[in-house]
Amino acid sequence: MSHNDNITLYQSIAENIVDVLQRGHLQVGDKLPSVRHQARSRNVSINTVLSAYRHLEERGLIEARPQSGYYVRSRLPTVSQTVMPTSPVLFPKLEVLDLIDTVFAAQQNPLFTDISLACPVGGEFYPEKKLARILNQLVRSRPEMLGTYSLPPGSIRLRQQIAHRASSLGMSLDADDIILTHGCMEALQLALRAITQPGDCVGLESPTYFYMISLLGSLGLRAVEIPTDPQRGISVDAIETLLKDNQLNALLLMPSVQNPLGCSMPVAARQRLARLLNQYQIPLIEDALYAELVFSGDPLPAVKSFDKEGWVIFCTSFTKTLAPDFRIGWMTGGRFAEKLRRMKTLSSMSEPAILAETLGRFLATGSYDQHLRGLRKRYAHQVQEARGLIAKYFPEGTRATQPDGGFVIWVEFPPGVDSVQLFHHALAERISLTPGTLFSPSGRYDNAFRLSCCYSFNERYITAIKRVGELACEMAGIAPPLSISQP
Repeated sequence: MSHNDNITLYQSIAENIVDVLQRGHLQVGDKLPSVRHQARSRNVSINTVLSAYRHLEERGLIEARPQSGYYVRSRLPTVSQTVMPTSPVLFPKLEVLDLIDTVFAAQQNPLFTDISLACPVGGEFYPEKKLARILNQLVRSRPEMLGTYSLPPGSIRLRQQIAHRASSLGMSLDADDIILTHGCMEALQLALRAITQPGDCVGLESPTYFYMISLLGSLGLRAVEIPTDPQRGISVDAIETLLKDNQLNALLLMPSVQNPLGCSMPVAARQRLARLLNQYQIPLIEDALYAELVFSGDPLPAVKSFDKEGWVIFCTSFTKTLAPDFRIGWMTGGRFAEKLRRMKTLSSMSEPAILAETLGRFLATGSYDQHLRGLRKRYAHQVQEARGLIAKYFPEGTRATQPDGGFVIWVEFPPGVDSVQLFHHALAERISLTPGTLFSPSGRYDNAFRLSCCYSFNERYITAIKRVGELACEMAGIAPPLSISQP
């Protein structure tokens, strides 16, 4: 039996036990069949069963008790929606913007172990070798590309491939509808500049990705925090109330696999939101950076796919899925398309032709879907493993989201744990995390932080998570569920 076959076998046993747990045939505190009994009944080796049990331990589903066996442990509770009114309109607080700068500085220090930065690194997460082969072939066969300025609208091959793939998100686009950008960040910035003026009010999910807050602040825009459910996304009822009261000039949202909650809006909510945008003639910037990283099923249709009158600007990039340093993103602007094209030309002209062509050729091979399937499977596994570590090492009463996709988890601590203080305590031990206050322009969520699962789950990363859990236990005055020294 090969190594891969052995992995498949123990994971299959583990998933079978998970199914038993989900069906309620075993309750919290129940003892699992012994390792020897499982091995005999399944006709596998004892080591295979031990691997399956250890895998379930890592996911926080079972626990070993000395000289007793394995038992079903208490499951990590999920985050429930915080009861919060829609916030008054405000400019992002200076303390929040300053803290964002501090966190960025720590994340860039190679001596620190980061457990929050949402930036996968290395060949485990990207098809580096395949892209390198295509790039090398281009350099050899078309060296003149290196000595030629790339001009708008950019690689026709890439734009055609993007237009073809857009159908998986419910959109019908042509290559001419695609504007290539320098990552998703430039797309978001161009979109905001195209549809707003300083002092305008922009509706955001709460919590939201902290770069959105810095971006609004840099453009002199005011933020409106809108209640967001950790399972179903932003409240469309709240959006409708704000639109009726003329309190919004625009919306900036992540309807699919939202960062930091990992949730996705149901299709019916997307359809309703699109109708409201058209009714009130209010633009939406739809950030779809993680839309293709759903764990199961096909990606949900974009809000853009239900937009009848062009009020949605759709933005995304390949930085999280294919090639981060290529920094190639794209957008489609609806009724704002011509304005956005002019702004892109004035901002950064065009994206490097050789990089865009490399991505276009890679997409044309059909390898992208295979790559995405592997990536989704890996992230789904790592998210569950990380939730298991939280359940094992964080204070009793901690809650964590169960994402629909992507690789980030929103963690909420019990009373007594301030995540900004925790950030500074961890920083003293060369561990970097992202406090929850960064994800709110008004500084909410001081009891929460974002955990990223886009790293190798090596000893350094796991030890850092355990240590953060121990620090949180000390702050809450609660003994750690397990000591770091324990296996």
